[in-house]
Amino acid sequence: MRPVSRSAVRAVPVRAWSLRTKLVVALVALVAVVCAVVGTATVVALRQLQLAQLDAQLVTSAERAPFAGDRFRGESLERPEPSQPQRQDLDRCPSSTADEEAAAGGIGFLLAPGQAPGTLAARVADGRVTAAASLEGFCATTLGSTDATALAGVAPDRTPRTLDVGSLGTYRVVGVTSDTDGSTLVTGVPLAGLQATQRRLVEVELAVAVLAMVLAGLAAAVVVRRSLRPLRRVAATASQVSGMPLDRGEVDLAVRVPERDTDRRTEVGQVGAALNTLLTHVGSALSARHESELQVRQFVADASHELRTPLASIRGYAELVNRDPAALPPAAAHAVGRVESEAERMTGLVEDLLLLARLDAGRPLETELVDLTRLLLDAVSDASAVGRDHTWRLDLPEEPVEVVGDSARLQQVVVNLLANARTHTPPGTTVTAGLATTTPGTVVLSVLDDGPGIPADLLPHVFDRFARGDGSRSRAAGSSGLGLAIVSAIVASTGGSVDVTSRPGQTAFLVRLPVAPLDSGEPDQGAEQP
Repeated sequence: MRPVSRSAVRAVPVRAWSLRTKLVVALVALVAVVCAVVGTATVVALRQLQLAQLDAQLVTSAERAPFAGDRFRGESLERPEPSQPQRQDLDRCPSSTADEEAAAGGIGFLLAPGQAPGTLAARVADGRVTAAASLEGFCATTLGSTDATALAGVAPDRTPRTLDVGSLGTYRVVGVTSDTDGSTLVTGVPLAGLQATQRRLVEVELAVAVLAMVLAGLAAAVVVRRSLRPLRRVAATASQVSGMPLDRGEVDLAVRVPERDTDRRTEVGQVGAALNTLLTHVGSALSARHESELQVRQFVADASHELRTPLASIRGYAELVNRDPAALPPAAAHAVGRVESEAERMTGLVEDLLLLARLDAGRPLETELVDLTRLLLDAVSDASAVGRDHTWRLDLPEEPVEVVGDSARLQQVVVNLLANARTHTPPGTTVTAGLATTTPGTVVLSVLDDGPGIPADLLPHVFDRFARGDGSRSRAAGSSGLGLAIVSAIVASTGGSVDVTSRPGQTAFLVRLPVAPLDSGEPDQGAEQP
């Protein structure tokens, strides 16, 4: 299995998103932004509030440090009577050495009642830490030299500041001046609780934000879906109209957007009302076009019918004069011959126009069982007699092929296709006519030639009326340009289709007709007649 490259997998661009997707994504993004702003503001405000409260407690504790320390300075340490929990904490203390060191170092205030666990105290003299300890539970623990060094730079300005105390973590510390020897007493409380609270708040806010975005997305999807229902109905109406055959015949544009979706006070209503107005105008234009087509068809039919009589008269008089060509001068005899020839050509053109007018009017053709194999044999035989400078071939199945249609009109289809191949290809071209029933229920009549092909710009219009090829596929006498148009009209009236493909060296006309049903033939002779 060949791996798929990254370039082959591309995200769908935003401009290709549906309106519903864009609205839902926009709303979810807005909720996310609001949650982020509110969450950030809440965290910042809570931190400031906690820091303010912590600083107030820290400053109060630091201001009492010089006085509280005097009670614990000396060789013996006297604690107040502890409570039961405090007594349990004292029992867990390994020894009182750290307490004594704290008292001897002048930071006995660390052991004053009310100090929170984790509180640290230090005395700084001449830029050097002389004593430093922290309170773990109810026990004092001497700080290591590395951690104590971090406290040496605390200024005695009674201003709380945040300080990283090595292995102990981040602390809020404040320094005050001792009244006895002018050294700096440092008091600090850990920020671990404050940071834990903030982390918990962030986690809660993230969970709430995700839940809010999910709920907002679901609610937006439901609301947008309901709100876009009128737009979908308008689109369904437009799609229904787009599937109608509007290029020919009488078109009834009775489809309209429902009245409930044409309220001009809403955007969708404006679109629906505009579409209804458009459909009304298009329907009027199509009706006018159809009436014009009917008038033209009627005119062509009437004109063709009326021209048949004078043309027959012209041909009759020309034939009458030509019975005694010796009585006429050569120039006059030639002129009469040309009149007769052109009258015959014009008669054929009039007959073609009359046939097209009748087919356009929807007049039904005769329906009978037609032996298409016999018809093709006769047509190719006639074509080979007329076009002796071409090579004619047949490609027929072993069994006869029968279809239901008008025998005379189907013969005209075959004759026109063979005449088109003969007249628009140079001498020596091979023309192959064949039948095939490879598709169930359909017979394919094909006319192939190996001529120069149909020009690419003419190929889409070969079945249009009065379409003529260029010099490479034209004849000296010219053509009416109605032969293939008649083929297309007859085949369509029979319920079939005709297609053409062409390239230099191969041009193929394929006529698909429905095969005659098995019970469409003559009744079985052995069957009992009613």
